[in-house]
Amino acid sequence: MVLIFFVVLAFVVPEASATISGEFNCTTFNGTAFVYTPAAVACSNAISDASCQVLYPASNTLYPAAGNDADRPFACFTTATDTPAPVVPDMKTAALKTCPKTCGLCCKTEAYDCPNVQFPRLNCQTITNAQCQSSQWRTIIAQDCPSACGFCNQGGCVDGVVDCANDPSICMTVGMQDFVNQYCQRTCARCPSTTGAPSASATSPSSSNTGGSCTSYIADSSSVCASWATNGFCSNTFYTIAQRKAYCATTCKLC
Repeated sequence: MVLIFFVVLAFVVPEASATISGEFNCTTFNGTAFVYTPAAVACSNAISDASCQVLYPASNTLYPAAGNDADRPFACFTTATDTPAPVVPDMKTAALKTCPKTCGLCCKTEAYDCPNVQFPRLNCQTITNAQCQSSQWRTIIAQDCPSACGFCNQGGCVDGVVDCANDPSICMTVGMQDFVNQYCQRTCARCPSTTGAPSASATSPSSSNTGGSCTSYIADSSSVCASWATNGFCSNTFYTIAQRKAYCATTCKLC
C-alpha cells in the first residue's frame, strides 16, 4: 500500500522547472519554449568564468547556452531566490558589467545592443559564432545584423578576415590591394563612405534626413547613441530614418 502511494505521488507532484523565467532578453521562442539566442553568450565575461560562476551560481546546474532553456542564475537579474522573480535593474546592470556571458545577457552589452536592418539578407536570430568569424558572412552581418556578432560599434564595416589587424603592413603591400580592399576594409581604412563617421551635414538640423529644421528633438532611447554616431549610425544608409529616430533622434538631430 505504501509503495502504491509513492508511485501515485511521483505522478502528481510536478518536477522543478528549469525553463527561462523572469528575464527574457536574448531569447527567442522556438515553437515550444523560450531558448537563448547565439548572441546571448557570444561575448566574454569581464572577469574569469570561474569567478562569475561563484558570483552567479546556476539555478538548475546548467548555465545559459545557445539553444538551451536553462534558467538564468537569479542574481543576474533579481534579488529574489525563487520564482516569480521580478527584475531588479541594479542587479542586471551589475551582471552586464561583470559576467554577461554567464548570465546569458551578451545581447544587452554595448557591442551587441543595436538595431538590425529592417529587411536583412539572412535571419539575424540564427547567426552562429562560426558565421561571425567567416569571411563569407562577416561583412554582410556587420551591415545587416550587427547585433548578432557584436559589431554595433563598427559602423557597418569590419574586416572580412579576422587576422588583418595582426599585420597592418599588408595594407600597403603591392600585389595585395585587391585582397585588402575586399577583406581588410576596417584595418586598412577602405570602408565605404556610407559606413564611416557621420559628416556635419548628416547630423545637422538642416540635413535632408531631418525633414526640416526644428529646435527640439525626441530624447534618445539608447544610452550609447554617441558611440553609434561616431561609428556611422546616423549616416549609414543600412539603417532607416525610422530606426535612427527611434533610437537616437537627439544625437542624429532628427525631428
